[in-house]
Amino acid sequence: MAAVEQPFPPGAYDVVVVGSGPGGLQTSYCLSRLGVEHALLSADDEPAGMFRRWPVFERLISWSKADAPFARESAEYERYDHNSLIADEPDRRALVPAAMGRESVFPTRAEMEAGLRAFHERAGVAVRFGCRWEATSRDEDGFVLATSEGEYRCRFAIFAVGMTEPWKPDTQGIADVPHYAEVREASDYRDGRVVLIGKRNSAFELADGLLPWARQIVLVSPRAAQIDVLAHATVRPRYFQPLEEHQIGGNVFAVDAAVERVERTGPNGFRVHASGTTHPGELVLDADAVIAATGFRVPLRDLPQIGVATLLGDRMPALNPWWESITVPGIFFAGNATVGAPGLRKHGAGSASTSVRGFRYNARVLARHVAERLGRVKPLARPLTADEVAPLLAAELGCNPELWGQKAYLARVVALEDGGRAVDRGVEPLWHFVDDDAGGDAVAVTIETDRHGATFPVVYLRSDGRLTERALDPHPLNDFTGDDYERAVAALIA
Repeated sequence: MAAVEQPFPPGAYDVVVVGSGPGGLQTSYCLSRLGVEHALLSADDEPAGMFRRWPVFERLISWSKADAPFARESAEYERYDHNSLIADEPDRRALVPAAMGRESVFPTRAEMEAGLRAFHERAGVAVRFGCRWEATSRDEDGFVLATSEGEYRCRFAIFAVGMTEPWKPDTQGIADVPHYAEVREASDYRDGRVVLIGKRNSAFELADGLLPWARQIVLVSPRAAQIDVLAHATVRPRYFQPLEEHQIGGNVFAVDAAVERVERTGPNGFRVHASGTTHPGELVLDADAVIAATGFRVPLRDLPQIGVATLLGDRMPALNPWWESITVPGIFFAGNATVGAPGLRKHGAGSASTSVRGFRYNARVLARHVAERLGRVKPLARPLTADEVAPLLAAELGCNPELWGQKAYLARVVALEDGGRAVDRGVEPLWHFVDDDAGGDAVAVTIETDRHGATFPVVYLRSDGRLTERALDPHPLNDFTGDDYERAVAALIA
């Protein structure tokens, strides 16, 4: 049988996108809709990326609600579906809940993978599978990506390679400890004492999965879990069951201590030496199993060697508001690596860029930004009359899924051009709007949630080079569609 011809042979493209997980698929879809010539490359043999391997205990922590106030084929439904990729065509939306049963609002890994496969097929996102990115260099026209299939030249490169490389700190003895990515079946830890090094997503996911099996679970890291922030974060389902067990004495302990070394006490035993932080003093933990739930890093390969700056001990690239390297213009990132663009981090919470819920919108904004830089589309500037501005912005507060999916991170922007004409700029990173010293008069609206769980609209006004911020009143049902909100926006921008 003849081999199937692969798309995107080696050669020159405007853009090369690396990765066929949700970040790569979403970015490629959005670039295609804007008419940007690009190649999508993947070392894998099929789409879906990390969801074919993780989370280890199968069920995700982001939810999709089968029934909602809006039809599944509508864009408004995205507020209730945090896992599907987004599309302009109704038949390509909400594909993850279409694959789910009613047992839980949290999809299984298989259901998530099925939704991504369906998007890949229905949206016709072409991928050159089995093409491994191996090295990167710069030339006068942009970049050269060496791959297992040959060289790709491009003006812009977008890396959607995920946070998929297991990472451990330089703690003595931790090399002998399995990483989260190497965890065995939950039943293998039956009646055991388990120490989890870490107190973030992967650690609490493991604690949640091991609750029915392990005799004792200790989570240890220097900092206490930020309960006030976690209570309103997407990870709370995995966090709060172990923390509740900690509170009621269920032999689960969340300990604030810095791990100094790990040593073996026999073929099946460990001893963890730590020093307390919240409560000073030495702490010694004997365990049958120790797991390094210390997170992942972006597989950057040789990008730091060509100048790409990094954060957090080289775990992720340092990015500007448009998800572009702060040190190498033309190198962009998509997917959960976009967390390297931190935004304003208002109210103690970061962006939702670690999850599909958030980075799917980053991809759409990024694709348009790249298309504008390439000259494929003009900057968005849809003219508005003066009496259209307040109703438009007020309507966005009630239903715009980008603002609800990326609270205090993405904003809907209306600017004043020369002559005082209002133009709709669409959705932009709030961080860019706030820091745009050269920007003219403009208004931006977003949705924010504070540390106490109150959700409310916020209006940012830039006038004569000065920026002001006004929070509007919350609503007990988060309904910001009433005339009161339109009048409030109108009064602020008058």
